[in-house]
Amino acid sequence: MRKLLFLILFLTASANAITTAQDMSQDNISKTQEAVAALPLGQRIAFWAEQFVGTPYDTDPLGAYVRNNVIVYDSAVDCMYHTFRAVELSIGQTPEEAVSAALNLRFKDRGVLGDSGKVQNYDNRFEYAEDMILSGKWGRDITAEIGTTLKIKGARGIESTEIIPKDAVVSAKLNSGDIIYFIKAVEKRVVGEIVAHLGIIKREGGKVYLIHASGKKNAQNPGHVKKLLFEDYIAQMSFIGIKVTRF
Repeated sequence: MRKLLFLILFLTASANAITTAQDMSQDNISKTQEAVAALPLGQRIAFWAEQFVGTPYDTDPLGAYVRNNVIVYDSAVDCMYHTFRAVELSIGQTPEEAVSAALNLRFKDRGVLGDSGKVQNYDNRFEYAEDMILSGKWGRDITAEIGTTLKIKGARGIESTEIIPKDAVVSAKLNSGDIIYFIKAVEKRVVGEIVAHLGIIKREGGKVYLIHASGKKNAQNPGHVKKLLFEDYIAQMSFIGIKVTRF
């Protein structure tokens, strides 16, 4: 207990130790992974998600990490990469273990690195966040445990899916590290996407925050990773509801 309390105090005092992608060096990541290793996984996920606050939004429609066939591309992040990386850095105890986790988690089967360190099979990646949920790799689907659900039409061979509608979303049962999947209205889908956006929950000081990469693809003003009160985001969002997974 004393060690855990020390770690919490340490993290509070050094919350700005890594705050931008420029600080995401192998050495800093390694030291920080070691410092937070004793924290519960959910708290680690929330911690790493917060380290990206202020990082520019990745406006590449494909995703710069996919375009460049790399696992690590921390200089600009979209909502999917931000979620990927926060979880991978939390599961791995070293930068190398985080990459190994990525090769498992980001792919329907498993990612393959070539001799040059480039990913050989990004065509096997999760392109749709709904598929992340269904795979079971991204935690347990706890949507029905969090709030009252509504069944909506699915897509791409998925007959239907259970969501918590916007007016029924509450934060009381959410924990740090929970992944939130924001659901697009059926009539607004373009390529069969059920989930339109992702973010990560952090509980802090009795409040519940959403940490997410906020921006638009091909935008002149790209946006950045933000941390804001979850209830404020829900109140103003255009999405029709959410799903939730938890590691």
